[in-house]
Amino acid sequence: MIIIAAMAYAVAGAVTGAEAGAVAYAGNPGFGQRRYTVTGLGEYSYNTTWGHHGNIDLQALMPINQHFEMEAKMQFSTANVHTGVLQIRPKFELPVGEMFIETDLMYRAIARNKIGDIVAAVGVGYRMDHVSITIGSFCRVMDDWTRDWHSEDNYVVEPFNLLYRIEVFCRPQNNNWNLSFMFSNVDDYQMERMWQPLFSIGAWYDVTEHWRLNFAAQCKPTGMFHLNANFYGATFRTGFSYRF
Repeated sequence: MIIIAAMAYAVAGAVTGAEAGAVAYAGNPGFGQRRYTVTGLGEYSYNTTWGHHGNIDLQALMPINQHFEMEAKMQFSTANVHTGVLQIRPKFELPVGEMFIETDLMYRAIARNKIGDIVAAVGVGYRMDHVSITIGSFCRVMDDWTRDWHSEDNYVVEPFNLLYRIEVFCRPQNNNWNLSFMFSNVDDYQMERMWQPLFSIGAWYDVTEHWRLNFAAQCKPTGMFHLNANFYGATFRTGFSYRF
């Protein structure tokens, strides 16, 4: 997935407590200048399982200090599939670029099928001006809401899945507009098995110092690594971020 809306890099303004971390990162612009950001996105999506549907995405980026940030995301879908995500991201500045550890807890309520999907993930990432790479693993538990708790019927555990994300940017990440391309098996609201990659393109444009316009498009084949890359689904999203 692509996290276009959450990449809220900006230029330091009046000196406040939040901007003190940005000043400390003056030698590594683009990674220390993330600001408190709220984002609203609208999506049109289609896949062969749920058909045509629309989604509303709400996101909040909370940089606690120059070494630690949190991100909360929620998605509400007309397909009656709703998702909540919490990310915790320690960061470490390097002479060139930045290393980070990303931990995710995701819950997807597949209400249409009365199924709960819980995913926990951890990954190690490295990003420079024009590229960001993350690799890690995640585990999944799926449970039928109507299951008898005294049995193991309809209870599925996937203890290990590979997580990978490679994103390339046309311009430095602290630029006021950009275009990116991503190859991954995860995005903001889904984590797929390693052989089900997602191909994404994203863009942003800073309308003003505080307002950012976001756009993303995604294509998802099926069974890519099993040499069966039939079309499965596509998503288009756009919306605005407000950076404090």
